[in-house]
Amino acid sequence: MSVSFDRVPCTVVTGFLGAGKTTLIRNLIENLKGKRLAIIVNEFGDVGIDGDVLKGCGIESCPEDNIIELANGCICCTVADDFVPAIDRILAIEPRVDHILIETSGLALPKPLVQAFQWPDVKARVTVDAVIAVVDGLALAEGRVADDHKALEAQRDADGSIDHDDPVEEVFEDQVACADMIVLTKSDLLDAAGLATARDRVSAHLPRAVKIVSAANGAIDPAVLIGLGLAVEDDIENRKTHHDDELDHDHDDFDSFVVDLVAVTDAEQLAARISATAEAENVLRIKGFVEVANKPMRLQVQAVGSRVNHYFDRAWAPGEARTSRLVVIGEKGIDRAAIERMLAA
Repeated sequence: MSVSFDRVPCTVVTGFLGAGKTTLIRNLIENLKGKRLAIIVNEFGDVGIDGDVLKGCGIESCPEDNIIELANGCICCTVADDFVPAIDRILAIEPRVDHILIETSGLALPKPLVQAFQWPDVKARVTVDAVIAVVDGLALAEGRVADDHKALEAQRDADGSIDHDDPVEEVFEDQVACADMIVLTKSDLLDAAGLATARDRVSAHLPRAVKIVSAANGAIDPAVLIGLGLAVEDDIENRKTHHDDELDHDHDDFDSFVVDLVAVTDAEQLAARISATAEAENVLRIKGFVEVANKPMRLQVQAVGSRVNHYFDRAWAPGEARTSRLVVIGEKGIDRAAIERMLAA
């Protein structure tokens, strides 16, 4: 089916927790010249972190008003309540946007989202240019889909009552199954053998021929990912996933909560605490913003498993509340009390 030029193309960027979706999108909006962009950012936790990261770009072609955050729930579960109104808001922007980027949460299933583009009111106005799956090359090279939970895997293996597949693997496989292209991130942290291992691991999950491209720090030519014109909504039923037979689905395999902290005095000590907490309590992802005492800048924290990155991203605005909040995401049953205690120690 040919794509009508009256419809605004949308690129869906999916991928597991911490794979590098926000970094990739930031690179795209900084390098997509001549296109007026809008972004929908979806997060599993109650606090939107990634949207704030993108709003800090200061790119004229993608002003802050063109970035819509949908927090506290996966977009794949809330298409009617959240996604369609977000599309309505974006399409009302003047001058009209040329392209929409949609960043799903790390736990979202892309298929239900793409299926929403089949709804008559949506299909008449927008189309899915392509589904891009971002995968963590470093984790894949080490035999995992994310930097996560070795101890938890052992517990699952020892528990005879758990007879279903690892939910982390299922989410990863569903995301990859819907992809038109795979972006393998963190390639700069891999040697040739590690890169080959990561590519082989992804290829083993691909049901059809899909191009795999490598990227370091999200740097990739936008022309590789944007303007593919695939109208994915017309083919999505052919992309088989673990959840195809479910009339509805949820994310009961995962927990998410916010930890409020007091201002810290040492960013390195906080990073060490976060790393130790993730390691001890099998946490998949910790991210947020923190106040460092006597510093005019806000500290951004991004942790994938026990691997922690932190940097001062911008100055606190005049009158802005200098809150310190971290979003914690893990598999069902993680010990919230223990995690809060360790992070606040």
